Amino acid sequence: MPTQFPEFFAAAPRITLYDPLAAFLGSAADGLIEYRYSDAVRLAGHSCPTVAAAWLMTLHGLRALYGEATPERGQITARLRETRDSGTTGVTASIVQLVTGAAAETGFHGIGPKRRFSRYQLLQFAAQNQTAALSLTRRDTEQTVHLDLDTSCVPWPAEMQTLMPRAVSGQASPAEHQRFAELWQERVRQMLIEHAEDARLIHVSTA
Repeated sequence: MPTQFPEFFAAAPRITLYDPLAAFLGSAADGLIEYRYSDAVRLAGHSCPTVAAAWLMTLHGLRALYGEATPERGQITARLRETRDSGTTGVTASIVQLVTGAAAETGFHGIGPKRRFSRYQLLQFAAQNQTAALSLTRRDTEQTVHLDLDTSCVPWPAEMQTLMPRAVSGQASPAEHQRFAELWQERVRQMLIEHAEDARLIHVSTA
C-alpha cells in the first residue's frame, strides 16, 4: 500500500541535480535525479521543522551556488558548525547528504585508481572557524555559500504550549495526540509552502 503522506509534501519545492556517478553507471537517464521532500521524510523517518529547514537550506544553498544551472551532485563540500552528536545536527546532515551526495568518512571512495566520483570526506562536522549553521562549497569553482536558520517567523501556535508536554510525556488522549500531530505538520507546511522563499527563515550569505 502506498505511503499516505500529508498532501502538502507534494507541493514542497523539489531539487533536481546532475549526478555524474548515476550517469556513469546508468542509474538515471542523463544522470538527472529529482529529489522531493518526501524523499527526505523517508530517509529521516519523520517530518519535522528540522527536516524542513535542512531541505530549505540545501535548496537555497544550491540556488546561490549554481543559479539557473543544474547543480552537480558529488561536487559539493558541506560543512556544519556543530559536532555530529549535537542536538539535531545528525538529522540535518543526513538530508544534506541525501541531496548533495557529500558524505563523511563512510562515503563512497570512488572508482578506479583516480577515485572518480568519490564522495568521501565531503561532509564535515564542527568545521573550523564556522559561524554559519551550514556552508556549501562548489569543488570546481570553490565558491561558498553560508546558510543560517531562524524559525521565529513561523512560531508554534499557543495551543501547543499545553498539547506538546502532554504528547511528549505520553499523557495525551487520542484526540489530543491527533491535534498535536496536525499542528506539528501545519508548522512544517508553513515553512515549506508559505515561507519557502522567506529570507527571514533561511539566511543566505556568500560573504
